Amino acid sequence: MVNEKSWKEFADSGLLWFVNQLLHTFGWALVVEVNDGIRRCYPARVKFRGFDNENNAKGYILVSEYLKENIDDILKESKE
Repeated sequence: MVNEKSWKEFADSGLLWFVNQLLHTFGWALVVEVNDGIRRCYPARVKFRGFDNENNAKGYILVSEYLKENIDDILKESKE
């Protein structure tokens, strides 16, 4: 099953932050350019590692909310 989603939905769920948090460990990130909507997204090498406390707190909240709203479907799909 493939259900295409927008980059906006991916970012709004906190999953872009979550993925970038992991990628920063290796000096990588997914860069999303926004001009009246998502213009493009690409992988990039970066010098920074991690996010500040404010963005981490926001990211954890967004991912937690996403899980709360979608956990039944995630569990069901994992068993299919």
